[in-house]
Amino acid sequence: MTAAPEVFGGHRPGDADYRRITVALFLAGLVTFATLYCTQPLLPLLGATFGRTPAETALTVSATTITLGISLLFLGPVSDATGRKRIMVVSLFASGLVTLATALAPSWPLVLALRALLGFCVAGLPAVAVAYLREEVHPGAAGRATGLYIGATALGGMAGRLVTGALADIFGWRWGIAGIAVVSLVCAVAVQLLLPAPRRFVAQPLRPKVLTAKTFRLLRDPVQLGLMALAFCGMGAFVASFNAMGYRLEAAPYNLSVGVAGLVFLVYLFGSWSSARAGRAAEVHGPTRVVLGGLAIHLVGIAVVQSRPLWLVVIGLSLTSIGFFAAHGVASGWVAAHASRAGLGTGQAASLYLFSYYLGSSVAGTAAGWAWSARGWWGVTLLTASLVVAGFLAIALIGRRGGSGVPTGKGPDEITAREVAS
Repeated sequence: MTAAPEVFGGHRPGDADYRRITVALFLAGLVTFATLYCTQPLLPLLGATFGRTPAETALTVSATTITLGISLLFLGPVSDATGRKRIMVVSLFASGLVTLATALAPSWPLVLALRALLGFCVAGLPAVAVAYLREEVHPGAAGRATGLYIGATALGGMAGRLVTGALADIFGWRWGIAGIAVVSLVCAVAVQLLLPAPRRFVAQPLRPKVLTAKTFRLLRDPVQLGLMALAFCGMGAFVASFNAMGYRLEAAPYNLSVGVAGLVFLVYLFGSWSSARAGRAAEVHGPTRVVLGGLAIHLVGIAVVQSRPLWLVVIGLSLTSIGFFAAHGVASGWVAAHASRAGLGTGQAASLYLFSYYLGSSVAGTAAGWAWSARGWWGVTLLTASLVVAGFLAIALIGRRGGSGVPTGKGPDEITAREVAS
């Protein structure tokens, strides 16, 4: 009598394939968000090159985030039917090629078209990476592997902004974007070679009617709608500040170069710190209080950024980072907790939350350019403060209705996007 074959329980730490998975997804997370945000520190240079207004140059970020948000609604279910590795690898290669083409684009319409295309390309990784890890890594090690990948996405978003700005300072904006593209393609090859073939994936048929029904249920839920409003307003205010900040720091009285001005993105590190602590605080005090506290800190930061001394501007940006990521990190876990308790479908709820998140980035990020052109930094302050107040009111209404959950604090925007695949 032959023994039954041993059931594969997932790759464990110490296994060669486990090491290959962690390295591959660290590289993938790093370059995915580096390509996504690489134009943000270059907005003034792009405006000078193509003769475009701040609102128009902000579209190089907004066009990417809106198509990314749309893609996240569909790629998770598609990966359930077609597999995870294929989507991730194709996404990485396509993102690198489109970014390289952007560096070579001779006209403004082509730059915008390529950046919009990038959003569709780049979505493949955040939509399925965590699902791949949960399937292929042993449950006892999945959290560790996911944490490493998540850290890479945060690092990639910040590094993409810093490295592009530094290269652009020396060689020009085209070389800044091209440098990110080359690194992305090299990492795509590495991921293709390193990432083991799936062993636990089981294809599931696409069921559009079921997904549509879940979506409409979520859109009728007041707590889900309130959290989507928070995502739109909070992310919109945060991105608006940083889109316009490059113009402010490169003008008098600061007159900073692109590379030096890009150093303000280091304040994202405060976001990683605050989101982790906010998650623990929410377990004690509840999500409503912590999210409202984060939004209050964000609002104080907006007021401080209005100051003239550069050191106060940096402190203000640090406060906005602390406040925004604390609120967003708790809210992202709140979405999953509420959807699970109400039987609404956590994956679809997270997808809708992130769609609102990137929609806010796109709309408010572009509006910041108009505000800067019309009223200078006072216009940006009015826009961002109004958005944060609107988000505050949305969460206060949820609290009054008794909508709460047990959230899990996450990190910056690049981090929580991974929850789409959860």
